[in-house]
Amino acid sequence: MLLTVFPVFSVFSVDWLVEPFALGFQQRALVGGLVAAVMCSVVGVWLVLRGMSFFGDAFVHGVIPGIAAAVLFGFSPYLGAAIAAAAMVGGMQLIYRTTTLKEDTSIGLLFVGMMALGVVLISKSESYTGSLTAILFGDALGVSWEDIRTQTVMAVVVIVFAVLLYRPLMSLSFSPAKAQSLGMHPKLTHGLLLVLIATAVIGSFQAVGTLLVFGLLVGPPATAALVSRTVPVMITWSVAIAVVSVWCGLTLSYYWGTAGSATMALVPIVLFFLVLAVREAVRRVRRRGRPDDPAHPLDDGTNDAVDAAVSA
Repeated sequence: MLLTVFPVFSVFSVDWLVEPFALGFQQRALVGGLVAAVMCSVVGVWLVLRGMSFFGDAFVHGVIPGIAAAVLFGFSPYLGAAIAAAAMVGGMQLIYRTTTLKEDTSIGLLFVGMMALGVVLISKSESYTGSLTAILFGDALGVSWEDIRTQTVMAVVVIVFAVLLYRPLMSLSFSPAKAQSLGMHPKLTHGLLLVLIATAVIGSFQAVGTLLVFGLLVGPPATAALVSRTVPVMITWSVAIAVVSVWCGLTLSYYWGTAGSATMALVPIVLFFLVLAVREAVRRVRRRGRPDDPAHPLDDGTNDAVDAAVSA
């Protein structure tokens, strides 16, 4: 009835929403983006809670030479990315165990080195510019159903292990010593988390690109942390924000004529700052009404979910 009375509303609510996904390749882009969003947002929660965002960024860059080698020599890019991820972790462990340098130094070295190696390799390709653009920034509209099936398998693996490792990851995030005392093997848990991160990155690069996948890894969980008081709620919000970001990013890219992968990665970052601005505005209004209330300290408000979990 409403659509009949207000035809303009009908155009906006139905055609405006459906038109960007009317064609097959657009639908594949949406499905591929949603699968990437789910597994990245689930793994990203632990990345944010453990303060490993810089590592995640370096890890994303670390798979570039493997994908570049796959393009150059004609084998599976997923296999190439897996080999590069293993080399990245091995290099970090080598530097950490054989030198006195801190972990962030090894991350920084491999961050630049792996990306530079990837660009060097892909520069040997005849289609240098096109291949480099696809690897770094993705090709959301070029995702095939075979890519989506591979993505789905990886997403299932990530979600199943994230559920099975919930308690060990929770203990590791807030108290590694306690995790050790409870017999949860924090080193093994940390290693499995690295595998989950690698799987999420490898499974998502086709849809959003190796560089832009970091936006889905960190953006939704960081935004969720601003509005959550428990980890389960944070995970739920993270997945919801990631899903909305993919749909909104593809829709905006269609009407604005922008790159789909980049727009998908940008949306959760914009949402983070919008939520942060709204939350701070609400806090200031509350403090103005109760300036002497000790229950409203002038904290930095960085991660409510972490504070709640630690206090619990």
